[in-house]
Amino acid sequence: MKAPASPFLCVLAGEALDAPPIWIMRQAGRYLPEYRETRARAGSFLDLCYNPALAAEVTLQPIRRFGFDASIVFSDILVVPDALGQPVSFHEGEGPRLPPLENAAAIAKLDPAKTGAVFEKVYETVERVCAGLGDTPLIGFCGAPWTVATYMIAGRGTPDQAPARLWAYRDPASFQALIDLLVETSVGYLVGQIKAGARAVMIFDSWAGVLPQAEFERWCAAPAAAVAKGVRERASGTPIIGFPRGANENYASFVAATDADALGCDTTMTPEFMTALAARCAVQGNLDPLALVAGGAALEDGARRILAAMRGKRHIFNLGHGILPETPVEHVEKLIALVRAGG
Repeated sequence: MKAPASPFLCVLAGEALDAPPIWIMRQAGRYLPEYRETRARAGSFLDLCYNPALAAEVTLQPIRRFGFDASIVFSDILVVPDALGQPVSFHEGEGPRLPPLENAAAIAKLDPAKTGAVFEKVYETVERVCAGLGDTPLIGFCGAPWTVATYMIAGRGTPDQAPARLWAYRDPASFQALIDLLVETSVGYLVGQIKAGARAVMIFDSWAGVLPQAEFERWCAAPAAAVAKGVRERASGTPIIGFPRGANENYASFVAATDADALGCDTTMTPEFMTALAARCAVQGNLDPLALVAGGAALEDGARRILAAMRGKRHIFNLGHGILPETPVEHVEKLIALVRAGG
């Protein structure tokens, strides 16, 4: 008997459904008691990412509880610099920390030949998850070269990622060398996840919104397009979702450059702009995560506005950013019921 079509993959292939598929960014996370229990067993956040059995378990937890229409592998965008030889650590309440890259010589010491030992752990996680998902598709992902580079240079997240921006202005040649390395590494990393069973991939550019237009084209859109091109050449037919968060009017140039199959839309995007984008690709989003925390009218009215605006369009329901740890589980249940009832 033929397996039922995945609503998520149908939308990525160009269909508009009466009730959109739904999944949530960071759906495996601290708002779930079962995640908190597994995290405690693993130790650190990175220990959890690099333990395939436990990483697969937390990836599957929201699917078991909510029946989302897609799963996304539990990992982190900074796996890539860690694999390249720039060690990453996570500090509770402070976010990631890396020894900052200081010059072109530091970039030259990064070694793509050594990524296998780290990436293989993620690939094993993907294989384990796919074995337990049934018909639900798994999304693989990476951080976009620009966003990953900002962390590598600053050693942490900063309000406007000025260290990377200044480097790019002062020494564009060495910055381009770092971007090129991240493009090459990210393509291989995504293709490895696809070979392990991922049915779609997503490129997260969390810091796209800090760039002026010309720099956006050079350091965000062009590298993301190079990643997308490399994936298509080596894993033809795999849908690609882009998420240039905060890019505002640059969203249109991003989809033109990358030919993405779908765009993740952040909370600032208007229904009118999402509708315009939906004429070119599928759109994903964009309920405010705080509306989900608040529940009640904020949740219901916000979800219904999005559903009404996107009815008849290629739409995947999601949040405009990741789910927050303080989100009540019952609010997630309410949101899923609303979306599946069409509002």
